Amino acid sequence: MSQLSVKHLLGIEQITISDIELIFENARYFKEVLQRPLLRKVPTLRGVTIANLFFENSTRTRISFELAEKRLSADVVNFSAAASSVKKGETLLDTVNNILAMKVDMLVMRHPSPGAHHFLSQHIDVSIINAGDGTHEHPTQALLDCFSLQEKLGSLKGKKIAIIGDIMHSRVALSNIFCLQKLGAKVTVCGPPTLVPKPIHLLNVQVSHNLRETLQWCDAANILRIQLERQDIQYFPSLREYALFYGVDKPMLDSLQKEIVIMHPGPINRGVEISSDVADSEHSIILQQVEHGVAIRMAVLFLLAGGIDEVEN
Repeated sequence: MSQLSVKHLLGIEQITISDIELIFENARYFKEVLQRPLLRKVPTLRGVTIANLFFENSTRTRISFELAEKRLSADVVNFSAAASSVKKGETLLDTVNNILAMKVDMLVMRHPSPGAHHFLSQHIDVSIINAGDGTHEHPTQALLDCFSLQEKLGSLKGKKIAIIGDIMHSRVALSNIFCLQKLGAKVTVCGPPTLVPKPIHLLNVQVSHNLRETLQWCDAANILRIQLERQDIQYFPSLREYALFYGVDKPMLDSLQKEIVIMHPGPINRGVEISSDVADSEHSIILQQVEHGVAIRMAVLFLLAGGIDEVEN
């Protein structure tokens, strides 16, 4: 099997365990390509044109996708909503159809509205990759997070993974929960009661509001930032108090009776949800997550473009 069971990567919820394993298998190959001292490219998607449509600001995800596309030898078009006809009132569908009329073969899109990618997938023929839709999902982030954990810990079956921080406003949290559970991991979410959605227990996750107990329980902690730009009201008294009760620092890690893996999808608010000495410590795989992001996105692009039995070197 060299193709995914889906035409689009809209979310982790829609893909199978076999899809995830296939993506990881290809990502391992592309990771080796990226580690070459020279010729870190393959001609796999030569002649394919991919448009990156970002209706929200992004640094890591946009650059990671663009690098992945160029490493696969695709032609790349970058779109910014701030300098587009969207500002003049053009609809999303009209914008996308005009771009596709220029013979674009695949779309990578980030959009502030949950479900925007699902809507588009019902009206256009080319494959769509969800690079984040509002507070809903961020599938490639979850894939790279789980891939990074697998590279560090081996099989995730039975592993205990904590997701800590602003669960309510995080698309990373939901995608990670789906992906981790498909791979057999146990998941606990931890944060202030105001930042943990009350119905989240319906996803078969444990809920904790005690950071120390959560860290003592887990094998790895994925620490999320406070998403102030998505908060329309104040969910806690101050950043200082949040850091005091939910910030992960070195003294807290040192007080645990074991070592745990530290993750963060970025961007990091140093001194708030995580201290610099933790983010830069030997426990952290944050930079490996960034590195693996390019390999995972290469794998997804390659497989959605149809896949082939043997990648040309």
